[in-house]
Amino acid sequence: MELAAFLMFIALLALIFLGIHIAFALFGVGLLFGIFIYGDALIWQFVGRVESLASNYILAAVPLFVFMGSLLERSGIAERLFDAIQLWVRRLPGGLAVGTILMCIIFAASTGVVGATETVVGLLAIPAMMKYNYDKGLIAGSICSGGSLGTIIPPSVVLIVMGPLADVSIGWLFAGSMIPGLIMALLYIVYAIGLCTLRPEAGPHPEGEDEVPLGQKLVISAKALLPPLILIIAVLGSILAGIASPTEAAAIGSAGAVILAMSYGSLTLALFWEAIMKTLRVTCMIMLILLAGTVFTGVFFSMGGGSMISEFLLGMNLSPWLLLLFILLMAFVLGFFLEWISILLIFIPIFTPVVVQMGFDPVWFCILFLIVIQTGYLTPPMAPAIFYLRGIAPPELKLTDMYRGVVPFLVLQAITLGIVMAFPQTVLWLPEVIFN
Repeated sequence: MELAAFLMFIALLALIFLGIHIAFALFGVGLLFGIFIYGDALIWQFVGRVESLASNYILAAVPLFVFMGSLLERSGIAERLFDAIQLWVRRLPGGLAVGTILMCIIFAASTGVVGATETVVGLLAIPAMMKYNYDKGLIAGSICSGGSLGTIIPPSVVLIVMGPLADVSIGWLFAGSMIPGLIMALLYIVYAIGLCTLRPEAGPHPEGEDEVPLGQKLVISAKALLPPLILIIAVLGSILAGIASPTEAAAIGSAGAVILAMSYGSLTLALFWEAIMKTLRVTCMIMLILLAGTVFTGVFFSMGGGSMISEFLLGMNLSPWLLLLFILLMAFVLGFFLEWISILLIFIPIFTPVVVQMGFDPVWFCILFLIVIQTGYLTPPMAPAIFYLRGIAPPELKLTDMYRGVVPFLVLQAITLGIVMAFPQTVLWLPEVIFN
């Protein structure tokens, strides 16, 4: 049985590296080895897995948050928000890059979807920074890394998927990820300001623009910033205050996005339909992979695969900290080749019990794993963040500029990981205060 579980794992990785879509690879391997173990009874296990996933109340938050992000992406709210932020930061060294990162923070906290955040912010920020001859590496790095904040800043879809896999409260994950996410964003901002202070040509000050009076700034900011901030507070506040579950909060966010689009006069039937269709496509993709993952893990664990890997890791006779570093290093290397959802589905159910057995907190481990997963958005050859940017960037912003630009931000992500490892309370303090 253990040999079959080992072969099952190897077969999965082989299919993925051969370019087979992750969902079909998981389904195929699960079906093949499941027939070997269960025979005709396999169909009952599959039916049970489908029913369990389809009735998971928590996962209903996924389409709701995706819909909220899709509607905000298309409703014109982002343009007003970007203009309002630029009024306050454009005179700073690298002000446009700083504004881009701030925009990513707000939009990530409004949508929970990396692709939506990066696409919207990139379409707004690239023309502005190109106009003032910003360093192309800084342009690409600030957009790609800022967009990837949608992974760690709640309401992240990644956190919603991770919670049930790790058997950890999503509310605790949301609260635990907030401080590390803000630390990472702050490091991005400090880097952008520091770089443009030392090398002013990397982020020139905008010339020939009149300063907007303070009163007008406040009015513009109130109209552009307050509605999205109220929406963020309503969604995250209701979860953290214990008033609503993540699914109920997602419904609040979706309703709020519709109201915001209506209040700005941008809600049309065509826009509403586009948001629904994008939600359908993204949700179907996520749920198909999740279903395939539950089929695979069900067969894998029934063959003793989970205990086999646990025994292997614990049998390495490493200290708990070295074993933790080994697990995170595995996730980092796999992030070069696999999508985040693949890594979560395969490794979180296996690694979390091992980490808990070593005496580490599962919420803290999940956030560490999340930070490592986030690096996968920036590291080639997969690098989804770079591919998102490539789809919207002008020809003069080359792929080499993008790869060069994300390197400093990868270093900043590693620094964030080190801070969170050294100070677990950066993750655990806020959940303990809120929920205890």
